[in-house]
Amino acid sequence: MVAAELERRCEQALNELRQAETHLATTPSVQSGVAEISPELREAFTALGQRLPAIWHEGVLTREQQKSLLRCLIDKVVVHRSASDCLSLRIFWKGEQVSMFDLPVPVGALADYSQAEAMTQRILSLFAEGQADAAIAVQLTSEGFRSPMGACVLPSTVQTIRLRHGCMQQRHQSHPRHIAGSLTVPQLANALAVSRHWLYDRIHNGVIEIRPDGATGLYLFHDEPATLEQLRQLRDGILNKLHF
Repeated sequence: MVAAELERRCEQALNELRQAETHLATTPSVQSGVAEISPELREAFTALGQRLPAIWHEGVLTREQQKSLLRCLIDKVVVHRSASDCLSLRIFWKGEQVSMFDLPVPVGALADYSQAEAMTQRILSLFAEGQADAAIAVQLTSEGFRSPMGACVLPSTVQTIRLRHGCMQQRHQSHPRHIAGSLTVPQLANALAVSRHWLYDRIHNGVIEIRPDGATGLYLFHDEPATLEQLRQLRDGILNKLHF
């Protein structure tokens, strides 16, 4: 009885195999490949690709849509820590294109910053030329330096390094005014890590529209977070003109 049952099951399995082979032989094969894209659709994708940088930063795409788009475009990402304050990235795109760049990462101390010695020498050299901390910070940022925890060089970093090497600034007789509820040009320059000339130049050119205060004769800005944010966007090239 056992042998007969095993024989029956084997015969049934063989029949199913023959049926599957027959079906496979009579079914037309499906040609693999990429479907043709119409010229209109290709042109639409090309136009979208040219506008993608603007669309990406205009908030048209949600965070989830951005991630989905990147997953469609990127094959893999290889990250290597080339230095204590820098990551080397290689992005392998679909289509065998590769992008390589270095990404600065924050570090906890100046000693962990790979350009600390070179930045220190530049600070001492610029200080010897008579430049103030804020101006030195702007100059160093333009040269590619940065503070350990930031994306740019902060005046406080310049001051720390300067004092560590015993370089003292001479105290001037005049001091910036402090007016309640308002920010003066020197105060804004310190907050934005730019020179006073940078602000005055844009005020005189009409890029920053503001009238002097009638009582003090100073250019006074409202001491509000929105004021600093707008000026940061102007500094970073996001905005082209401001009116206060």
